[in-house]
Amino acid sequence: MKNIFLGLVVIVTISACDSKKKPSADEISGVLDSVKIEEPSISEDVISDIIQQIPSPLEISTLLKESDTKYDKSYLNDPEKISDYNSNYKKALALGVYGTDLGYTNIYEQNQDALFYLNSIKSLADDLSIGQFFDIGTIKRLATNSKNLDSLLLITTKNFNNINNYLQEQKRSNLSILLLSGGWLEALYIVSRVSEKNPDNEQLKETIAEQKIIMDNVVLLMSFYVESDPNIKQLSGKFTKLQEEFNKIEIKTVYREPTYEVVDGMLVVKDNSTSEIIMDDENIESIRNQVYEIRENIIN
Repeated sequence: MKNIFLGLVVIVTISACDSKKKPSADEISGVLDSVKIEEPSISEDVISDIIQQIPSPLEISTLLKESDTKYDKSYLNDPEKISDYNSNYKKALALGVYGTDLGYTNIYEQNQDALFYLNSIKSLADDLSIGQFFDIGTIKRLATNSKNLDSLLLITTKNFNNINNYLQEQKRSNLSILLLSGGWLEALYIVSRVSEKNPDNEQLKETIAEQKIIMDNVVLLMSFYVESDPNIKQLSGKFTKLQEEFNKIEIKTVYREPTYEVVDGMLVVKDNSTSEIIMDDENIESIRNQVYEIRENIIN
Protein backbone atom coordinates (compact mmCIF):
# COMPACT_ATOMS: atom_id res chain seq x y z
CA MET A 1 0.00 0.00 0.00
CA LYS A 2 2.81 2.40 0.94
CA ASN A 3 4.62 1.57 -2.32
CA ILE A 4 1.52 2.42 -4.36
CA PHE A 5 1.13 5.82 -2.73
CA LEU A 6 4.90 6.46 -2.87
CA GLY A 7 4.75 5.82 -6.61
CA LEU A 8 1.84 8.24 -6.97
CA VAL A 9 3.68 10.89 -4.99
CA VAL A 10 6.74 10.48 -7.20
CA ILE A 11 4.66 10.75 -10.40
CA VAL A 12 2.85 13.86 -9.19
CA THR A 13 6.10 15.40 -7.91
CA ILE A 14 7.90 14.84 -11.22
CA SER A 15 5.00 16.38 -13.11
CA ALA A 16 5.08 19.37 -10.79
CA CYS A 17 8.81 19.84 -11.30
CA ASP A 18 8.44 19.68 -15.07
CA SER A 19 5.65 22.24 -15.14
CA LYS A 20 7.21 24.47 -12.45
CA LYS A 21 3.94 24.47 -10.52
CA LYS A 22 2.26 22.44 -7.83
CA PRO A 23 -0.37 19.89 -8.93
CA SER A 24 -3.95 20.91 -8.30
CA ALA A 25 -6.28 18.98 -6.01
CA ASP A 26 -8.28 17.85 -9.05
CA GLU A 27 -5.13 16.47 -10.71
CA ILE A 28 -4.25 14.49 -7.61
CA SER A 29 -7.82 13.20 -7.32
CA GLY A 30 -7.70 12.15 -10.96
CA VAL A 31 -4.57 10.08 -10.38
CA LEU A 32 -6.07 8.47 -7.29
CA ASP A 33 -9.31 7.71 -9.14
CA SER A 34 -7.40 5.57 -11.64
CA VAL A 35 -5.99 3.29 -8.95
CA LYS A 36 -7.91 0.38 -7.46
CA ILE A 37 -6.90 -0.15 -3.85
CA GLU A 38 -7.59 -3.14 -1.67
CA GLU A 39 -10.39 -2.06 0.61
CA PRO A 40 -12.37 -3.64 3.44
CA SER A 41 -15.61 -5.25 2.32
CA ILE A 42 -18.74 -3.94 4.02
CA SER A 43 -21.62 -6.37 4.05
CA GLU A 44 -24.95 -5.58 2.45
CA ASP A 45 -26.58 -6.09 5.87
CA VAL A 46 -24.49 -3.32 7.43
CA ILE A 47 -25.28 -0.89 4.60
CA SER A 48 -28.98 -1.84 4.66
CA ASP A 49 -29.21 -1.31 8.41
CA ILE A 50 -27.81 2.19 8.06
CA ILE A 51 -30.05 3.01 5.08
CA GLN A 52 -33.13 1.94 7.05
CA GLN A 53 -32.22 4.36 9.84
CA ILE A 54 -31.92 7.32 7.48
CA PRO A 55 -35.15 9.36 7.29
CA SER A 56 -36.98 8.49 4.10
CA PRO A 57 -38.36 11.18 1.76
CA LEU A 58 -41.81 10.18 3.02
CA GLU A 59 -40.86 10.89 6.64
CA ILE A 60 -39.24 14.17 5.70
CA SER A 61 -42.26 15.19 3.63
CA THR A 62 -44.55 14.67 6.61
CA LEU A 63 -42.44 16.97 8.76
CA LEU A 64 -42.23 19.61 6.04
CA LYS A 65 -45.99 19.59 5.49
CA GLU A 66 -46.62 19.87 9.22
CA SER A 67 -44.46 22.97 9.27
CA ASP A 68 -46.41 24.40 6.31
CA THR A 69 -43.21 24.78 4.34
CA LYS A 70 -43.51 25.61 0.68
CA TYR A 71 -41.33 24.16 -2.04
CA ASP A 72 -38.03 26.01 -2.16
CA LYS A 73 -35.77 25.16 -5.06
CA SER A 74 -32.94 27.17 -3.51
CA TYR A 75 -32.42 24.36 -1.00
CA LEU A 76 -31.31 22.02 -3.77
CA ASN A 77 -28.07 21.58 -5.65
CA ASP A 78 -28.22 22.89 -9.21
CA PRO A 79 -28.66 19.87 -11.52
CA GLU A 80 -26.66 21.62 -14.23
CA LYS A 81 -23.52 21.64 -12.11
CA ILE A 82 -22.58 18.08 -13.02
CA SER A 83 -19.80 19.32 -15.30
CA ASP A 84 -18.07 20.72 -12.20
CA TYR A 85 -17.65 17.24 -10.76
CA ASN A 86 -14.56 15.94 -12.53
CA SER A 87 -13.38 13.19 -10.18
CA ASN A 88 -15.02 9.98 -9.02
CA TYR A 89 -14.92 11.32 -5.48
CA LYS A 90 -16.95 14.41 -6.41
CA LYS A 91 -19.26 12.47 -8.73
CA ALA A 92 -20.15 9.87 -6.09
CA LEU A 93 -20.95 12.52 -3.49
CA ALA A 94 -23.00 14.50 -6.03
CA LEU A 95 -24.93 11.40 -7.03
CA GLY A 96 -25.98 10.93 -3.40
CA VAL A 97 -26.94 14.60 -3.13
CA TYR A 98 -28.99 14.55 -6.32
CA GLY A 99 -30.79 11.39 -5.18
CA THR A 100 -32.08 13.23 -2.11
CA ASP A 101 -32.95 16.29 -4.19
CA LEU A 102 -35.00 14.08 -6.49
CA GLY A 103 -36.98 12.86 -3.48
CA TYR A 104 -37.60 16.45 -2.40
CA THR A 105 -38.93 17.48 -5.82
CA ASN A 106 -41.17 14.40 -5.76
CA ILE A 107 -42.64 15.37 -2.41
CA TYR A 108 -43.91 18.63 -3.85
CA GLU A 109 -44.90 17.15 -7.22
CA GLN A 110 -42.42 19.35 -9.07
CA ASN A 111 -42.30 17.05 -12.09
CA GLN A 112 -40.22 19.27 -14.36
CA ASP A 113 -37.52 19.73 -11.73
CA ALA A 114 -37.61 15.99 -11.02
CA LEU A 115 -36.77 15.28 -14.67
CA PHE A 116 -33.75 17.59 -14.50
CA TYR A 117 -32.43 15.69 -11.49
CA LEU A 118 -33.10 12.35 -13.14
CA ASN A 119 -30.97 13.38 -16.12
CA SER A 120 -28.13 14.45 -13.83
CA ILE A 121 -28.36 11.22 -11.85
CA LYS A 122 -28.21 9.16 -15.03
CA SER A 123 -25.20 11.10 -16.32
CA LEU A 124 -23.23 10.72 -13.08
CA ALA A 125 -24.16 7.04 -12.76
CA ASP A 126 -22.89 6.39 -16.29
CA ASP A 127 -19.65 8.24 -15.53
CA LEU A 128 -19.16 6.00 -12.49
CA SER A 129 -19.94 2.89 -14.58
CA ILE A 130 -23.03 2.07 -12.51
CA GLY A 131 -25.65 3.36 -14.94
CA GLN A 132 -26.84 -0.19 -15.55
CA PHE A 133 -28.45 -0.17 -12.09
CA PHE A 134 -30.74 2.74 -12.92
CA ASP A 135 -33.92 1.96 -14.82
CA ILE A 136 -34.53 5.58 -15.68
CA GLY A 137 -37.84 4.82 -17.41
CA THR A 138 -39.34 3.24 -14.30
CA ILE A 139 -37.82 5.81 -11.93
CA LYS A 140 -39.10 8.65 -14.12
CA ARG A 141 -42.62 7.20 -14.07
CA LEU A 142 -42.58 6.86 -10.28
CA ALA A 143 -40.85 10.17 -9.62
CA THR A 144 -43.44 12.16 -11.53
CA ASN A 145 -46.29 10.79 -9.40
CA SER A 146 -46.20 11.52 -5.66
CA LYS A 147 -48.54 8.57 -5.00
CA ASN A 148 -45.67 6.26 -5.96
CA LEU A 149 -43.26 7.58 -3.31
CA ASP A 150 -43.05 4.28 -1.44
CA SER A 151 -42.28 2.38 -4.65
CA LEU A 152 -39.65 4.94 -5.62
CA LEU A 153 -38.04 4.58 -2.19
CA LEU A 154 -38.06 0.79 -2.46
CA ILE A 155 -36.40 0.83 -5.88
CA THR A 156 -33.81 3.37 -4.73
CA THR A 157 -32.90 1.26 -1.68
CA LYS A 158 -32.71 -1.93 -3.74
CA ASN A 159 -30.55 -0.18 -6.32
CA PHE A 160 -28.15 1.02 -3.67
CA ASN A 161 -27.71 -2.50 -2.31
CA ASN A 162 -26.97 -3.78 -5.82
CA ILE A 163 -24.57 -0.91 -6.46
CA ASN A 164 -22.79 -1.56 -3.17
CA ASN A 165 -22.25 -5.23 -4.02
CA TYR A 166 -21.01 -4.36 -7.51
CA LEU A 167 -18.59 -1.71 -6.27
CA GLN A 168 -17.18 -4.10 -3.69
CA GLU A 169 -16.52 -6.65 -6.41
CA GLN A 170 -14.80 -3.93 -8.44
CA LYS A 171 -12.67 -2.86 -5.45
CA ARG A 172 -14.41 0.52 -5.46
CA SER A 173 -16.51 0.17 -2.33
CA ASN A 174 -15.27 3.57 -1.14
CA LEU A 175 -17.75 5.05 -3.65
CA SER A 176 -20.63 3.36 -1.78
CA ILE A 177 -19.73 5.30 1.35
CA LEU A 178 -19.59 8.54 -0.62
CA LEU A 179 -23.02 7.89 -2.18
CA LEU A 180 -24.50 7.21 1.25
CA SER A 181 -22.76 10.16 2.91
CA GLY A 182 -23.77 12.62 0.21
CA GLY A 183 -27.42 11.56 0.30
CA TRP A 184 -27.63 11.62 4.09
CA LEU A 185 -25.95 15.01 4.43
CA GLU A 186 -28.26 16.53 1.80
CA ALA A 187 -31.32 15.28 3.70
CA LEU A 188 -29.91 16.73 6.92
CA TYR A 189 -29.15 19.97 5.08
CA ILE A 190 -32.73 20.36 3.81
CA VAL A 191 -34.23 19.66 7.23
CA SER A 192 -31.75 22.10 8.78
CA ARG A 193 -32.73 24.86 6.36
CA VAL A 194 -36.42 24.28 7.03
CA SER A 195 -35.79 24.16 10.78
CA GLU A 196 -33.91 27.45 10.66
CA LYS A 197 -36.90 29.12 9.00
CA ASN A 198 -39.25 27.54 11.56
CA PRO A 199 -37.45 28.04 14.91
CA ASP A 200 -40.51 27.12 16.97
CA ASN A 201 -40.93 23.68 15.36
CA GLU A 202 -39.53 21.30 17.97
CA GLN A 203 -40.17 18.22 15.85
CA LEU A 204 -37.73 19.45 13.22
CA LYS A 205 -35.10 20.08 15.88
CA GLU A 206 -35.62 16.58 17.26
CA THR A 207 -35.26 15.13 13.77
CA ILE A 208 -31.88 16.83 13.49
CA ALA A 209 -30.84 15.59 16.94
CA GLU A 210 -31.90 12.03 16.13
CA GLN A 211 -29.30 11.96 13.37
CA LYS A 212 -26.68 11.47 16.09
CA ILE A 213 -27.01 7.70 15.65
CA ILE A 214 -26.60 7.92 11.87
CA MET A 215 -23.69 10.29 12.32
CA ASP A 216 -21.87 7.66 14.38
CA ASN A 217 -22.50 4.98 11.77
CA VAL A 218 -21.35 7.12 8.84
CA VAL A 219 -18.13 8.12 10.62
CA LEU A 220 -17.54 4.46 11.46
CA LEU A 221 -17.92 3.45 7.82
CA MET A 222 -15.54 6.19 6.73
CA SER A 223 -12.94 5.04 9.26
CA PHE A 224 -12.39 1.87 7.21
CA TYR A 225 -11.10 3.99 4.31
CA VAL A 226 -9.12 6.84 5.86
CA GLU A 227 -5.84 4.99 5.36
CA SER A 228 -6.49 3.97 1.75
CA ASP A 229 -8.39 6.96 0.37
CA PRO A 230 -7.03 10.49 1.05
CA ASN A 231 -10.27 12.09 -0.16
CA ILE A 232 -12.34 10.16 2.36
CA LYS A 233 -9.73 10.91 5.02
CA GLN A 234 -10.25 14.63 4.44
CA LEU A 235 -14.05 14.28 4.39
CA SER A 236 -13.95 12.10 7.49
CA GLY A 237 -12.18 14.90 9.35
CA LYS A 238 -15.09 17.25 8.61
CA PHE A 239 -17.66 14.63 9.60
CA THR A 240 -15.77 13.86 12.81
CA LYS A 241 -15.91 17.54 13.75
CA LEU A 242 -19.66 17.47 13.15
CA GLN A 243 -19.90 14.29 15.23
CA GLU A 244 -18.30 16.10 18.17
CA GLU A 245 -21.19 18.56 18.14
CA PHE A 246 -23.72 15.73 17.93
CA ASN A 247 -22.06 14.13 20.96
CA LYS A 248 -23.29 17.04 23.08
CA ILE A 249 -26.81 15.74 22.51
CA GLU A 250 -28.06 12.95 24.78
CA ILE A 251 -30.66 10.42 23.68
CA LYS A 252 -32.22 8.32 26.46
CA THR A 253 -34.42 5.34 25.74
CA VAL A 254 -37.37 4.87 28.09
CA TYR A 255 -38.30 1.19 28.04
CA ARG A 256 -41.96 0.19 28.14
CA GLU A 257 -43.39 -3.31 27.87
CA PRO A 258 -44.24 -4.25 24.29
CA THR A 259 -47.82 -5.09 23.37
CA TYR A 260 -49.33 -7.34 20.74
CA GLU A 261 -51.71 -6.31 18.00
CA VAL A 262 -53.47 -8.08 15.14
CA VAL A 263 -52.74 -6.36 11.82
CA ASP A 264 -54.25 -7.78 8.62
CA GLY A 265 -54.86 -11.07 10.39
CA MET A 266 -51.27 -11.33 11.66
CA LEU A 267 -50.03 -10.97 15.24
CA VAL A 268 -47.36 -8.27 15.47
CA VAL A 269 -45.31 -6.91 18.36
CA LYS A 270 -45.61 -3.17 19.02
CA ASP A 271 -42.58 -1.52 20.59
CA ASN A 272 -43.84 1.00 23.17
CA SER A 273 -40.43 2.26 24.19
CA THR A 274 -39.79 5.96 23.64
CA SER A 275 -36.74 8.16 23.32
CA GLU A 276 -36.01 11.32 25.28
CA ILE A 277 -33.74 13.82 23.56
CA ILE A 278 -31.75 16.22 25.70
CA MET A 279 -30.54 19.16 23.64
CA ASP A 280 -30.59 22.94 23.45
CA ASP A 281 -30.95 25.47 20.67
CA GLU A 282 -27.22 26.21 20.74
CA ASN A 283 -26.47 22.56 19.88
CA ILE A 284 -28.87 22.59 16.95
CA GLU A 285 -27.59 25.90 15.61
CA SER A 286 -23.99 24.69 15.76
CA ILE A 287 -24.92 21.45 13.95
CA ARG A 288 -26.78 23.37 11.26
CA ASN A 289 -23.84 25.69 10.65
CA GLN A 290 -21.40 22.81 10.31
CA VAL A 291 -23.77 20.95 7.98
CA TYR A 292 -23.98 24.07 5.79
CA GLU A 293 -20.19 24.32 5.68
CA ILE A 294 -19.64 20.64 4.77
CA ARG A 295 -22.38 20.69 2.18
CA GLU A 296 -20.92 23.81 0.56
CA ASN A 297 -17.58 22.03 0.29
CA ILE A 298 -19.17 18.92 -1.23
CA ILE A 299 -21.16 20.59 -3.99
CA ASN A 300 -18.53 23.17 -5.01
